[in-house]
Amino acid sequence: MRGSTALERFRSPTQVIATAFGLAVLAGTLLLMLPAATTTGESAGWVVAVFTATSAVTVTGMATVDTDGHWSVLGEIVIAGLIQIGGLGIMTLATMFTVLVSGRLGLRARMLAQAESKALGTADMRRVARKVLFFSLGCEAVIAVILTLRFLLGYGEPPGKAIYLGVFHAISSFNDAGFALWSDSLVRFVGDPWICLTIAIAVIVGGLGYPVVFELFRAWRHPGKWTVLTKITVWMTIILLTVGTLAFLVAEWANPRTLGALDDPGKLLAAFFAGVMPRSAGFNTLDISQMHPSSWLVTDVLMFIGGGSAGTAGGIKVTTFGLLAFVIWAELRGEPRVNIGHRRLPESAQRQAIAISLMAMAFVAVSTYILLVITPHSLDRVLFEVIAAFGTAGLSTGITADLPPAGHLLLVLLMFVGRIGPLTLGSALALKERSTRYELPEERVIVG
Repeated sequence: MRGSTALERFRSPTQVIATAFGLAVLAGTLLLMLPAATTTGESAGWVVAVFTATSAVTVTGMATVDTDGHWSVLGEIVIAGLIQIGGLGIMTLATMFTVLVSGRLGLRARMLAQAESKALGTADMRRVARKVLFFSLGCEAVIAVILTLRFLLGYGEPPGKAIYLGVFHAISSFNDAGFALWSDSLVRFVGDPWICLTIAIAVIVGGLGYPVVFELFRAWRHPGKWTVLTKITVWMTIILLTVGTLAFLVAEWANPRTLGALDDPGKLLAAFFAGVMPRSAGFNTLDISQMHPSSWLVTDVLMFIGGGSAGTAGGIKVTTFGLLAFVIWAELRGEPRVNIGHRRLPESAQRQAIAISLMAMAFVAVSTYILLVITPHSLDRVLFEVIAAFGTAGLSTGITADLPPAGHLLLVLLMFVGRIGPLTLGSALALKERSTRYELPEERVIVG
């Protein structure tokens, strides 16, 4: 009976996710307000503390203060812990909701290779949580070893500091958080492929989502047997990474303040890194404030789309974007059904994708208007800031610290809603799906 009650509570995504993340933010805020958490020994203001805690828990990476200069080792450890809690929580909760939704749609056997069972029990939840935990910690360990060795052998850092830097940035990169322990983020490593490629791959893997990674491990040699979720996530990820890299190369190639100062291999590496980070990680190896507005626009689009479902990335998710693309393609061709490969897309999934996208655009539009009213900054910079917060990307054109307290609190709300919003809404809509025993008369309306 107790197990049944727990399961029913777990089927209420809004309460579970909002409560869990809210408590984590509260605990992080209290810890960061301790005098020992700052380098000066003075308690951080509550606005700075709640902003940093929210940014860490939602794995956004935005900051109003210099992470390395303002926070002590204790403060940095708290931030890393909040990132780890937020990242694991996101992947675990999102994966479990994916399993629940897949069970409703009859795909659970393909997701977990357990065709004999139709009900999700507590044993399944424990198994999923355990796999996510081992997968996350295993990836972070590999990343930490590579980064530690690079800091130790390539930059002459003492062993203790090399390990500290390696572990912190492994946690921050795999969870798509984007917190760095240098005031210029990773600009000093712009030409270092060991640092840049390791962190970029970590961001990509973390942003794919555990269900997709699990299926790729299990059936990477047989793409034809992949689920629709995996196919859309993989192909949309490849397309967006390619488009982003090419867009930055074209726009910034001759810009002396960004790519123009690098050699050709360095330009390619920096452009690829810049194309990866809008997936939801706040690292940067180029000064974003010096980029052309066209590059900001490309970054806006990529941040809004984000990464894969059930991963650490934010945005409306590449699956949502991909589903909308198939819906548009079917409508242009006049097809009554939306087909993806040899599968038909349920109408409920189409409605969910449209609902998530429109609500996300509404949040971005309203927040942009408010921030324009209360700050003197231009539209392109404000829009970039808003999308970066809502998409939990953490990138900035340099105005975050200059915003008034009301602006910081608005970004806190955006980070929180942007993290739990798409996941909560998507899960809630899918789990509330119900059939009716009747249909009303149809009436055509003029569209367009």
